[in-house]
Amino acid sequence: MYVGIDLGGTNIAAGVVDENGKILTQASVPTKAIRPNEEYAEDMVMIAKKVIADAGLKISDIKSIGVGAPGSIDSINGKVYDSDNIGMDDFALAEYIKNGTGLPVFLENDANAAAFGEYAINGNGAESFVFVTLGTGVGGGIVIDGKIFRGFNGTGAEIGHTCIEMDGEKCTCGRVGCWEAYASVTALIRQTRKAMEENPMSLMHELADKEGKVSGRTSFDAAKQGDEAAMKVVENYARYVGVGVANMINIFQPNKIVIGGGISKEGDYLLSRIKKYADNYDYNRSQEKVKIEMATLFNDAGIIGAAFAAKARV
Repeated sequence: MYVGIDLGGTNIAAGVVDENGKILTQASVPTKAIRPNEEYAEDMVMIAKKVIADAGLKISDIKSIGVGAPGSIDSINGKVYDSDNIGMDDFALAEYIKNGTGLPVFLENDANAAAFGEYAINGNGAESFVFVTLGTGVGGGIVIDGKIFRGFNGTGAEIGHTCIEMDGEKCTCGRVGCWEAYASVTALIRQTRKAMEENPMSLMHELADKEGKVSGRTSFDAAKQGDEAAMKVVENYARYVGVGVANMINIFQPNKIVIGGGISKEGDYLLSRIKKYADNYDYNRSQEKVKIEMATLFNDAGIIGAAFAAKARV
């Protein structure tokens, strides 16, 4: 048995995971960013003990704890160098949790952990596997020969900050034209609002009013009802995603690319469009095509991946 902890911007989630990737028990607490590093760590110690107890297990039944945390991570020494979203900076997180639980603790970047979770459950032993997550930003992870690719300094695979438009939209990283600035759900919401301003009779206005705000679903819900302005938003968004996916294909030619994040729940309505654009832009014209699929684990990917990343290092 292993414990996986997913430190997110909204919640800290944890679960007990067996060797087959099944979550036996799980729980979460609000992240309550931004606060002292030790307070996050104390909550992680507490929730790890809780899910172990809820599973009817003892601490000694657990082999290790894996933690997926956002930001620049030193996975070898178990430190968070900096994590802007939650304000954690230069903190030995793994050591703190180890002292609080008495268990071996291994730290991983949260996107890498989610990638490893999807790979472990849905990778089918792929030699090369790319996970893309579309959320507040565009993140992801790369697994090669069953191992997470981190780069020499632990900060590799920042795929959202590959450039798709040299003089384009400003990104939160400080550059312009990043994939994240076009294919994140944050970008989709911005694109939706712009279309609503230009199309005052669009159904998107009515749907946004019902939700109380514009969300990543607004354009999709309206497009499925035949709203032309919304259909253009969805099509353009799929093109942005597809361009970046094609870049991943051209660099890695992976066996499989899996797309996650909340927007992946749109399923084939989005996936079919992404595939169309990826196929238009990828370099491969004659050999076997890369499989592109939607994620299946959703919020569980971080927990399972963190646990399995720790399992791989015990």
